[in-house]
Amino acid sequence: MFTKCTVHSPAKELLIGRIQIIVAMVTFGTIGAFVKNNPLPPAEFALYRGIIAFLVLTIFIFVSGKTGIIVKERRYLWRFFLSGAIIAVNWVLLFSAYQHTTIALATLSYYFAPTMVIGASILLLRESITLKQIICFLISTSGLVLTIGVTGGGTDDISGIFFGIGAAVLYAAVILINKSTKQVDSMVRTWVQFAAVIIVLTPYVIMTDGFHSDSLAIKDWFSILFVGIVHTGLMYYIYFSSLTRLSGQQAAILSYIDPVVALFVSFFLLGESISILQLFGGLLILGATFVNELRIKPLKRQLN
Repeated sequence: MFTKCTVHSPAKELLIGRIQIIVAMVTFGTIGAFVKNNPLPPAEFALYRGIIAFLVLTIFIFVSGKTGIIVKERRYLWRFFLSGAIIAVNWVLLFSAYQHTTIALATLSYYFAPTMVIGASILLLRESITLKQIICFLISTSGLVLTIGVTGGGTDDISGIFFGIGAAVLYAAVILINKSTKQVDSMVRTWVQFAAVIIVLTPYVIMTDGFHSDSLAIKDWFSILFVGIVHTGLMYYIYFSSLTRLSGQQAAILSYIDPVVALFVSFFLLGESISILQLFGGLLILGATFVNELRIKPLKRQLN
């Protein structure tokens, strides 16, 4: 008996990839709602997220037969561990941002990370810069100044925004480190990074606030499990699968669904407020970063 092998056309592969990344980005955009009202300290929540996601990705790696890649690429393990340690602090800062300010402001300040990557690539990696990148960098930075400068004096808002910016700095660092290991399978790299998250955050939680899992309500555990299993483990797998079917530009553009969904959740589901100037500043950040991702090809005259 023969097994029929299904080969998808390029158009179908592209459609599957788009659906996958849209599902992932819509889900990522809702994470703030699950974190914001959870009573756990940010570091403990981040630790549980890492543990659950690590277990989920372990299943995917064994099922897909990628365990051999870990041994093959062992020379990069220290870079994976370093970026994983940075991710651990990144999660703590981002969750702190959600708890101190609105999801909208936390998300907008966090999305300043691509602009930081542009600056760091120029200063650290000596990459060339185009006029478009300079303009996008200046516009995005102006948007950040607007977002921070019109908080109305609210200490919590200011703290939340700076937690978001701190998370953005660390996320930019992870992007730069991952650039040097882009030839390694993304799922394997992330699996090692999640292991580093656990190793780094476990002693930190023990030495600081300790564990509070025994005082959680069922709805709080649901939030933790949903973030760990769905937002992180499952969606990271779907996201990485989409990257094999999409170009870098297609993936980058569709990733802006994430902040749009986060803004929707903040305004319409949680009833959080944001000033017009803050919203305008946030749109400058997202718009400038979005335009920077575009690679417009010149139109060519077609001959009949």
